Amino acid sequence: MKTVQLTFASLMIAPAIAQGATLIHAGNIITAEGKQVLHQQTIVVEKDRIIGVEAGYRQASAGDTVIDLKSATVLPGLMDMHTHFSYQSSPQSYSEGFSMNEADYALRGATFAEKTLLSGFTTVRELGDTYHVSTALRKAIDAGFVKGPRIFAAGTSIATTGGHADPTNGVSFDRMGSPTPEQGVINGPAEARKAVRQRYKEGADLIKITATGGVLSVAKSGMNSQFRDEELAAIVETAKDYGFTVAVHAHGKEGMERAIKAGVTSIEHGTFMDNDTMKLMKTYGTYYVPTISAGKHVAEKAKTPGYFPEMVRLKAQAIGPLIQQTFTRAYKAGVKIAFGTDAGVGMHGDNWREFVFMTEAGMPAHEAILSATIEGAKVLNQDKDLGSIKVGKIADLVAVPGDPLQDIQLMGKVNFVMKAGVVYKR
Repeated sequence: MKTVQLTFASLMIAPAIAQGATLIHAGNIITAEGKQVLHQQTIVVEKDRIIGVEAGYRQASAGDTVIDLKSATVLPGLMDMHTHFSYQSSPQSYSEGFSMNEADYALRGATFAEKTLLSGFTTVRELGDTYHVSTALRKAIDAGFVKGPRIFAAGTSIATTGGHADPTNGVSFDRMGSPTPEQGVINGPAEARKAVRQRYKEGADLIKITATGGVLSVAKSGMNSQFRDEELAAIVETAKDYGFTVAVHAHGKEGMERAIKAGVTSIEHGTFMDNDTMKLMKTYGTYYVPTISAGKHVAEKAKTPGYFPEMVRLKAQAIGPLIQQTFTRAYKAGVKIAFGTDAGVGMHGDNWREFVFMTEAGMPAHEAILSATIEGAKVLNQDKDLGSIKVGKIADLVAVPGDPLQDIQLMGKVNFVMKAGVVYKR
């Protein structure tokens, strides 16, 4: 038997891979199987799977590794359903495209991915990138070249001409050109289908569309509808052909409701949803990914002169503060909620702050944790393998000192991270 005594520095050189079984002696376990909380348990891990959850602290056999987390609470690996590793908000964000190359975005993104993993998020949904950084990172992480969370990548977001994800918004007329479905810009059902198929060709795992205006795009409206019903239908139908789910950026009510009726998987942000929108989401089973962190961040930065272009600043000032209020109403209405931060708009590695904002807005701490574990797995259609601590599931485990159900701030103090049976932080 050996007890793991690893330094953070050594783990960054080579993650610890046990030769026999790994026995995790856990003081408390939030299993994410309902609201079950277990005490003084042993989680048994072999290779990348959980093979046992046993009462008491099992004695190790020869070749076993023991990890002592008796004073901690162990949780399933956390999941963030809305991240952007190719982006980090700053006053230079609107000009860096003229100075950064593909390699610059990729290398920067790799540092954000590692920071996210070490903060306890073992799975993310990357919803829109630059230069296909998210799919490249996914491959590099899977191959072991880069440390980061398990990535489900949307690749290039799909927009309409002038829409929130049109990459040429705000540039000079001679540079605008007319982006095509290859660049993520469509007009009409045929181009909508082509854009979905292009994402498949590029190796995406799901589809992201921008159904309304957005806060950070250099365009006037942050909430107008930007897809017609027939375009949305073409996207969702084609996505189903390829086994894709569809995530939808939306602030305005009409654009949200068009997308919900088309059969999309999730609404991101959802700022101006009302009671009718919420009823529609419950009818269609649509998930809400609130991203309160992003709203808080842009509202705060709108107070800093020169941080945003003036057109963006006005939208950030008006829309940013509203998302937490919308979350409170959606939670009370019984809308299905999955955890998402829009990290990149806020700071990478601070994803945990969303837990604080959710509980401030009325969601109990245990439900907030479920939104970042089993509910995220359901959004991804991965709940058979991920999202809870259960025999047979992939061994994604994190731990915090003390009890986060009593002090949600502890979610910012993750001191143990295991992804697929490999220890990355101890």
